[in-house]
Amino acid sequence: MQVLVFILNKADCLEGILEGFLDVGIKGATVIDSMGMARVLGEDKLSNIPIFASMRMIINESYPYNKTIFVVLKDEQVPLAIDVIKKEVGDLNKPGVGILFTVPVNYVEGIAE
Repeated sequence: MQVLVFILNKADCLEGILEGFLDVGIKGATVIDSMGMARVLGEDKLSNIPIFASMRMIINESYPYNKTIFVVLKDEQVPLAIDVIKKEVGDLNKPGVGILFTVPVNYVEGIAE
């Protein structure tokens, strides 16, 4: 099993992702509001650091928060979830889209089959 974490910068895509999860049989996910470091520290503190100065350009001011999706998946469900996310948000390598990663889960309890 794995936990998939997706930090979604395009909050208007959230509902489509969750509906897509349902369509492929993924029935449980947790969504929380989150905020990136650049947003917390503010542009003025980060503008002197080159990497953060460039990040300023990709922050969408109309969405002050990101949405972070956590979902525990069987290994075979991971590619399905990734496909759903990519269909909804597009190329994850473009700035301002989001960050996606998985982490192995060694133990889980409380997930209904």
